[in-house]
Parts: sequence; structure tokens; C-alpha cells
Amino acid sequence: MHCANCGAELGEGAGFCAKCGARAGQASAAVTAPQASSLPSNVAGGLCYLAGFITGIFFLVAEPYKRDHSVRFHAFQAIFLSAVWIAFYFVLEIFLSILPGVLWRVSWMLNSVLGFGFFCLWLFLMFKAYNNEQFKLPVIGDLAAKQA
Repeated sequence: MHCANCGAELGEGAGFCAKCGARAGQASAAVTAPQASSLPSNVAGGLCYLAGFITGIFFLVAEPYKRDHSVRFHAFQAIFLSAVWIAFYFVLEIFLSILPGVLWRVSWMLNSVLGFGFFCLWLFLMFKAYNNEQFKLPVIGDLAAKQA
């Protein structure tokens, strides 16, 4: 016969486990319930930025991250940053489509530089979140801090 709590072998007629002290035949709730493994806050905060608003929303509704202030801040900032970038990109594309064909190279270079800048900002925010730093973007960061 084995202890239901720790798995140690019990002697015949033993009322308690010699190893852990649990009553024979009873399992503790800590062993029978599966343990939820979760990511550290810094990893979850960095992953909030991975796919923008998709991962931001995921970490806002997933347990236990929805109760972590740091993860909530990064999730909201990722959502707001994605929304601003999408809106900015559409406005930029409309503006660049109005330009005459001669300025096509200039518009392509402007689009490339802004895209690379956003990519660098995205990596920077992931790095800061991974290092447990709460870097606030000028307007978006304050909104995210209020929501978190």
C-alpha cells in the first residue's frame, strides 16, 4: 500500500505516512489537483507585444495574468499601440496614394523607414517588458496605466 499524498510505501495497518505525516488513504488537495504552470510576469509582459492586440487581449483574459498589474499594463499598451499603428498606416497609405507617380520612390522610402521604426519600437518594448521595466509611450502609456 502506498501513501496517496507522497507515494511512499506504507506498512501494514499504518494509520499515517512515516514520510509526510498524511493520514493513510487520504490525499491532500495539493497533490490531487493539477498544478497550473504559468509564465513569469516579465515573459508574459514581453509576449503581450508579440502579435499586438491579439496577444494583448489574450493576456487580459487568461488566468493568472489578468490579475497581474504589470502584465495588464503591457497588454493594454500593446493593444493601444496596435490600434494607433493600424490607423496611422491606413492614413499614410491614403496620403501616399494621392501623390503623383513621380514621387513613388519617396513614398516607398517613407513607408519603409516608418515600418522599420515601428519594428524597432516593437522590439524595444518587448525588451523593456522582459527586463521588468514599465516603459510608457507618450500618450498610449498613460492610457494603459489607467486601464491596468
